[in-house]
Amino acid sequence: MPEISRFYGIVIKMFFKPKEHEPSHIHALYGEYVGVFDLKTLEMTDGDLPQKAQALVKEWLQLNGSKLQKMWDQQKIEKLPPLE
Repeated sequence: MPEISRFYGIVIKMFFKPKEHEPSHIHALYGEYVGVFDLKTLEMTDGDLPQKAQALVKEWLQLNGSKLQKMWDQQKIEKLPPLE
């Protein structure tokens, strides 16, 4: 799973579309915790990511949502800047 970004100990990854399923989403890893976030709603749909990490991921998603959706649609992964 390619890494898209890394910030505050959180790693953001995305599978390429042919290997993954709709709806479009990213995976956020934080230590032993994992969260799956829907790119359209920005909500965590699966996982056990702590609330503080969820808030940071949602903030990052708000800044990068359109780029992420484009990556999902075009199946071209690129690195995005971290949350600062």
